[in-house]
Amino acid sequence: MLKGMNQAMQYIEEHLDKEIEERELEKITGTSIYHFRRLFTFLSGMTLTAYIRNRRLSNAAFDLLREGVSVTDTAFKYGYDSVDGFSRAFREWAGFSPSEVKQQQRQRLRTFPKLTFQLTIQGGINMDYKIVEKEAFKVIGVSKRVPVQFEGVNPEIEQLAKSITDKQWEVMHRHANIEPKKVINASYNFDSDRMQEAGLLDHMIGMLTTEEDLFEDVDVLEVPSQTWAIFSSQGEFPKKLQETWAKIASEWLPASDYQLVEAPEISYIEDYTDLDNVYSEIWIAVKKRGTV
Repeated sequence: MLKGMNQAMQYIEEHLDKEIEERELEKITGTSIYHFRRLFTFLSGMTLTAYIRNRRLSNAAFDLLREGVSVTDTAFKYGYDSVDGFSRAFREWAGFSPSEVKQQQRQRLRTFPKLTFQLTIQGGINMDYKIVEKEAFKVIGVSKRVPVQFEGVNPEIEQLAKSITDKQWEVMHRHANIEPKKVINASYNFDSDRMQEAGLLDHMIGMLTTEEDLFEDVDVLEVPSQTWAIFSSQGEFPKKLQETWAKIASEWLPASDYQLVEAPEISYIEDYTDLDNVYSEIWIAVKKRGTV
């Protein structure tokens, strides 16, 4: 996996002034582009789109130092449709304009080096998980678009929970027929800058069902048949749950034979009675790496 990620970085490097084909990245890494993008973001802390943009602008800065290379030529070389668009992106990245580089008005320039992945010693702590096949189901509940937050209790999700009416709770409990038959949280439709703790996501508080119904007064999220990796943990809430998310991203996914499938991320909390010792589960949809 490490070799594939670095080969993908080299392919990107060689195509910064050309089109970068997603299918080629899938071939190199042996994973879907969805999994590659998510894993790249988990490991690097930035989106693949942001990385490619920054590398192109960094190379553009070097090109502008050369004689006979114009700002216009550089803009079109790195895929910008207009000089204005390139100049705006360059200024946002560097803090100064391309023309200042060209006219050598800057004593200090900015660069963004190529990224490589290296093996570091991590882990050493047990992770409890199981792989489970589940037929299609629905999440019925109440949803809201909320800001991404890595640590602590998200106040928008707290507010969402408080907004649920007695009638909505009654509908959820009446139709829930899949384990754990208790309240779950589902997150989906993430903005691309999620791993920079920015942007928004859709969050639903609800319960699981396979029933066919109109489900009045609640939102419905359809989840197709999937293979799920289910991780369990116990400890201080929400700290332990958030630590488990981090370990899945940085340790389990890169080392496992599985890749992510685009699906809601589900978490389940057993009991909030003792916040220092809460049992929780995280469900992520996966498939064997290299499978269609």
